[in-house]
Formats: sequence, C-alpha cells, structure tokens
Amino acid sequence: MSDRAEMRGPVTRRRRTTISGGGGGSSGVKQANGSKWHDSGDKPSQGPAKTKTGDEASRHASNKGEVDREVGVSGQQQLRNSPKKQRSAAEDISDRLSCHVLQESLLSSASGYSNYRGILNWCVVMLVLSNARLFLENIIKYGILVDPIQVVSLFLKDPYSWPAACLIIVSNVFILAALHTERRLAVGTISETTGLIFHIFILTCLLVIPAATVLVMTSMTPVGGVLSLGIYSMLFLKMYSYKDANRWCREIRQAKAKRLSRSYSCPSVAQSNGSAVQTHVSYPGNLTHRDMYYFVFAPTLCYQLNFPRSPRIRKRFLMRRLFEMIFLMQLLVGLIQQWMVPTIQNSMKPFQEMDFGRMVERLLKLAVPNHLIWLIFFYWFFHSSMNFVAELMQFGDREFYKDWWNSETVTYFWANWNIPVHKWCLRHFYKPLLRTGINKFLAQTAVFLISAFFHEYLVSVPLKMFRLWAFMGMMAQVPLAWFVGRFLNGNYGNAAVWMSLIIGQPVAVLMYVHDYYVIHYGSNT
Repeated sequence: MSDRAEMRGPVTRRRRTTISGGGGGSSGVKQANGSKWHDSGDKPSQGPAKTKTGDEASRHASNKGEVDREVGVSGQQQLRNSPKKQRSAAEDISDRLSCHVLQESLLSSASGYSNYRGILNWCVVMLVLSNARLFLENIIKYGILVDPIQVVSLFLKDPYSWPAACLIIVSNVFILAALHTERRLAVGTISETTGLIFHIFILTCLLVIPAATVLVMTSMTPVGGVLSLGIYSMLFLKMYSYKDANRWCREIRQAKAKRLSRSYSCPSVAQSNGSAVQTHVSYPGNLTHRDMYYFVFAPTLCYQLNFPRSPRIRKRFLMRRLFEMIFLMQLLVGLIQQWMVPTIQNSMKPFQEMDFGRMVERLLKLAVPNHLIWLIFFYWFFHSSMNFVAELMQFGDREFYKDWWNSETVTYFWANWNIPVHKWCLRHFYKPLLRTGINKFLAQTAVFLISAFFHEYLVSVPLKMFRLWAFMGMMAQVPLAWFVGRFLNGNYGNAAVWMSLIIGQPVAVLMYVHDYYVIHYGSNT
C-alpha cells in the first residue's frame, strides 16, 4: 500500500508537470521551482527523499515542456514565415522581370516635380563666379577706387552749408500745422471747408517748397536733394493719410460719441518688464504731439488711431538689423564707386558720338551692377532699416514686402514689393476712385500715373534736368502689365517680370545718370 502510494505520488506529479509544461510555460516553471505549490498552499510530499525525487521529476518535466514549447513555436513560425518567404521570393523575381513603370521625366511639367534646389544652387554659383570674374577684371583694370571719405562730398559741397539738413528740419512746420488744423476741426472752431483748404495748402507746400529750394540753391548736391525730397514726399503721403483718417473719425463721431482715452499708438506707462501698457484711443484723444510724431517716424504711410504694438524691444534682433544696415551701406557705396562709376565714365564718348551700338552695349553692361545694387538696396531699406525702426518703436506690423520675386504678373510685383506705398494707394487713392464709379483699369492707370509723377519728381528735380525717362518708364508698365497678364503666365510671366526689372526701369534711371555726366562733365573728356 505504501509502496504503491509512494510510486503513485511522483507519477502523478510528473503527469501534472508534463501536462502543464506542454500546455503553458508559466505554470510549468512555477511548478518546477515550487512557487506555485507555495502560492496555492499545497504541502509537499512526506519525507526528504520523496521531495527530492518530486523536484527532480518536476525539473525534468519542466525542461521537457520548454523544449516542446520551443519546438512548437519554431514550427508555428516556420509555418507562418514560409508564405512570406515564398511571397518575397516571388516579388524579387517579379522585380527582376519588370523594371519600367508609367512616369514622366523630371524636367517635364507633367511630372509634377518641383524640387529644383540643386539647379538654383548651380545658378547662384555661376552668378557668383561670373560676377567675381567681372569684379576681378575691374580691379585689375582700374585698381581700388573705393573711398569712404569721398561719400561726404556727395552730401556736402560746403562744410559750413547744410541745405538738405536745414530743409528737413523745416518740415516740422508743416507737421505741426497739420496737427493744429485737425485740433481746430475737432473742436469745431473752423469748418470742414476751411480745414480742407488748410490741408491742401500744407500738402502743396510739402511738394513745392522743397523742389524750389533744391532748384534754386547751388550748394544743394544731387544726393542731398534726393534725400530731402524723399523725406518730403513721405511726409506728403503721411499727412494726406492723417487728414483722411481724422475726417473719417469725425464722421463716425457724428453718428456715435466715443469715450476719450490716451493714445494707443503712443503709450507712456511702462511695466516692470519694459513693455508698455496699451490702451485704446478714440478721437480726438489722438490729436497730440506725441501721437503725431510717433506716426511721422513709424515705418508706415497709413495713419490709424491704434497701431499694433510689439510687447518689447528685442535687443538681439535690433543689433542684427543695425549691423546689416552698416555693412550693406558700405557695400553699396563700394559697388557704386568700384563698378558703376568707371563704366559710366567710359560710356560718355559713345553718348557724345551717338554710337547706338556702343550705347546699347554700355547700358546692358550697366544693367547687371545696377540690378545687383537695386537688390541690395531693397534688402537694406525694406528689411534691415524698416525692421530696425519698427523694433525700436515697437511697431507691430512688419509686413513691408511680400513674395514679389514669385510675381507672374507686373501688377502683382508692384502690389507686393513695396507694401507701405501699396496700402496707401489702395486706401486713399484706388478705392476712393472706385467708389466714384471709375472702372478698375482707369483706376489702376491713375495709380501708375501718380507713381510715375513721384518717380520723376525724385529724379529730375535733384539732377536739375527734365528728361521724363522715369515717367515714361513707369507709364510703360501699363501696357507691359496688360501684355504679360494676357499672353504670359507661370514661369514665363515670372521671367518677363525679372526682365523688366533688369533692363526696364533701372535702365531708365541710368539714362539720367548718363545725361547728367554728359551735360556736366562731357566737355572735360
């Protein structure tokens, strides 16, 4: 009885272990090391010999179960992987059999491919190498012509006479006159008609007085004249916008009275972190000297009572823009002295002899450095300088230009390369013309007409000669815009815009430079 019981105990445990090992790995392992027996509360068999025998049997059964389990798993994996291997082999054979699919060439427009970064880099490298050769040839032929001290003579003829600076200081008279006219209109001491007459007189003086001063004074240099007339033209557009915006506020006030508060465009209460407390302003709370001069110095031509403001001045951003301004200004002066001036001097003889072939050759030769200087000037003025002023004044609207380089039409270029002027024309000139019933084409032509006037005004008056090259160059944009918009599109339209920039208006500006040198220095050559 006892022998049979002793034999039955291990056999029974062995059978259980074998079943658990074949059925599941975790239960077999737990039974082999005795953890399951301990956890379940079952007692081991009586006697040390019996316990040892049971443990050995359990370990043997557990190892056998693990081997069976590994064999089962590997067999299942082989069963599962064998179709995949067969499919992969079939795919490999299929790939070797077929190597062609339906597709277009990358340079074809039907392919939809658009990543031409390598070609763009190649164009940039070729452009740099070709211009480096020209610049090296220029240095070998003429030597180093860059002279920063000579730039001072472009602004001053007499060190004791500063006519351009004095003319700029006098502009404060017209600024204050516009402000006090609006104050009188706000309190009703003068009528709308009288205020309009005052504003027309102020705007006329902003254009006539500086032009007459530049033409009469012999000590005014061309560069000083361009600088002073440019500032007065900017003030003309600003004061026109100031007049219109305040008139619109009076019209709104007649419909609904508003609460007066401090100007949002000129906050003066500082917080601990350096930012300014921004409050909303309503008319006529904006008619202050602080508000007026903030608008005068702000990088915008369109006035509004509440300008968007940036929370703080980023010093690192400000210093980067300042460094760009200084570096690019020196680069512009160096390129003009080293590259353009010798070519202009060499072109005097063909202009005097009216050798049209040589004249065209010289103009095309000047088109490349002129266009390069124009691109650098664009970045210097519209990105570096205007962002510097905006950051310094915490002016929030930094959209001074858009992607004009992707222009596929001429109108898109003129609407996006100079956003402050475009906003002014749209707000104060184009839309008012449409509201009077004028169609869009005539309104666009009128916008080009006023732009042509200011281009001619800024070039002819300082040079004291009238050739109308700038005026005709701007008005030629009207038929060019119609032709490009009607017959060219996509890349062809973009190429036409770039061609007009390279050999169009810049060439017209260069005609003034040639005429000026021929008139003033032609007899000495």
